[in-house]
Amino acid sequence: MNTAIVLLNMGGPDSLNAVRPFLYNLFSDRDIIPIGPSFLQPLIAWAIARKRAHHSQKNYRLIGGKTPLTEITINQAKAIAKTLHNRHNLQIKCEVGMRYWHPRTPDTLKQMKAQGVSRVLGLCLYPHYSRATSGSSIKDFMRACKELHLDGIAVEHFYNHPGYVTSLAETVQETIEKARTLHPQKNITLIYSAHSLPKSMIDEGDPYLEHLQQTIKCVEEQTGVKGILTFQSRSGPVQWLEPATDTTIERLGSEKKTDALVIVPISFVSDHIETLYEIDMLFRGMIESKDMAFFRTQALNTRPAFINALSQICIDRLKEAGWLG
Repeated sequence: MNTAIVLLNMGGPDSLNAVRPFLYNLFSDRDIIPIGPSFLQPLIAWAIARKRAHHSQKNYRLIGGKTPLTEITINQAKAIAKTLHNRHNLQIKCEVGMRYWHPRTPDTLKQMKAQGVSRVLGLCLYPHYSRATSGSSIKDFMRACKELHLDGIAVEHFYNHPGYVTSLAETVQETIEKARTLHPQKNITLIYSAHSLPKSMIDEGDPYLEHLQQTIKCVEEQTGVKGILTFQSRSGPVQWLEPATDTTIERLGSEKKTDALVIVPISFVSDHIETLYEIDMLFRGMIESKDMAFFRTQALNTRPAFINALSQICIDRLKEAGWLG
């Protein structure tokens, strides 16, 4: 079959030496955040990367010296290809294309074309659309497809897809049950922690916040458990979405009405620096210092129900494009 799938994601450093160039690539992208005049952004990005590299390297060293995101995404691609074959009798190549580090999307597409692929579906692994994440990755994907004369289509979001919602709801239910077993008759609070976004983007019409709210509404309908939406991973002197996860933890600790906190990394489908360091280490330390128990739902990673959902999302999009009968 001359049709293939590319999983699109941010990527991350595959060694400590890769941290600085990864940060440079990240901060050079004006879709994430425009810094100064466009002609100066590469220079400013170089300065930011140089300044932040040492601190970021310390954090990556704590989680093994590199991001696990690339390996997880490769395993997701393999699992989707296997599911399409075993459950749907489809032989479709499924590879990985990263935005800011290897394997870069244009390189993956070049290899696919050399192998005879002419049509490619880009599956963006950000459930909730934002121009800073999905938008940038899809723009990069479509630009490369055009340059290589490949037919390209994309899945821009899947925030309300039943399979995704059910997968997420299952992780919430499992973790809530674990917390209730270990802390019976205690007050448990659920926090949905999403990657933050400059508030100006929402004011300009970015649907990210609305998509997050819709996912949480769907999950709450399945679990019957209400949660608080908060935001993590802020950087830079701009106004970010609120409330922040860390300040919410501080508030709940001060109120002394919560015995255990369950954190759901709502905008992350795979483990990486934001889950393994920021949540599992930084936030965990804050929570336990306030005499509250810490729990975190498992990232979806290669969870079978999630892989089945992604596979069905691909099939639906391919059929919509007329690429499958």
